[in-house]
Amino acid sequence: MAGNDAATVVADLEAEQDAIEAMVGQLSADELQQPSAAAGWSIADVLLHLAQSEESVVASITGDPVRPPFPVEGTTTDEIIENWVRAERGDPIETRERWREARRMSVRAPRDADPDTRYPWIAATLRPGALATTRLAEHWAHALDIAEPLGVDYPDTDRLRHIAWLGHRTLPYGFELAGEQPQPVYAELTAPGGERWTFGDADAPSRIVGTAGHFCRVGAQRLAPEKSDLVASGPYGDAALKVLRNYAG
Repeated sequence: MAGNDAATVVADLEAEQDAIEAMVGQLSADELQQPSAAAGWSIADVLLHLAQSEESVVASITGDPVRPPFPVEGTTTDEIIENWVRAERGDPIETRERWREARRMSVRAPRDADPDTRYPWIAATLRPGALATTRLAEHWAHALDIAEPLGVDYPDTDRLRHIAWLGHRTLPYGFELAGEQPQPVYAELTAPGGERWTFGDADAPSRIVGTAGHFCRVGAQRLAPEKSDLVASGPYGDAALKVLRNYAG
């Protein structure tokens, strides 16, 4: 399954990072400071958040912090992330270099890790393949945040298969966060290349059908379910769309 193949996922994570590099690599300091599509964040802020996250991946896998631990306040994951970015904002060119260094380390760490060992990550412990999948999902979502203000076309690729797997795999977690009992849901998605990707039991009473791109965007909170091409059916299809998420926290 896509999310468990560590070597493939890490390679695709690196490809997603390369795609971001292609967008930001030649930007000036002023261009890096322009607003991204992530509310309240500049493009440099997005890169800073990715750098902080990637450094956390390395620390989780190796047990050695890349930088001295930074005390960040907050009662929710979102608050902690926001406060952490605010606390470490600095020169945008230096921020880009920090992300470049962190992203190289974050690719090496899961490649060198024991594929069967579970490492701590936010709300769970994850094997390197699943951890790399969460990083791929986050890089892809923030790549959209960067591409939009730059007016850059960012086409969907088959790397979305990992992200769609993650979104479907975490549906039980999403239901629980919403205070509801997890329910079986089948997803039938059209890939960017036109083939069909399926997730879950085809006999499940609830299902979601549509494009993988919209499924992943809804899961990343970059697209409202009602504005997507996704069609939900069955007793819990609509509820599944509301709790769909490609991330923890």
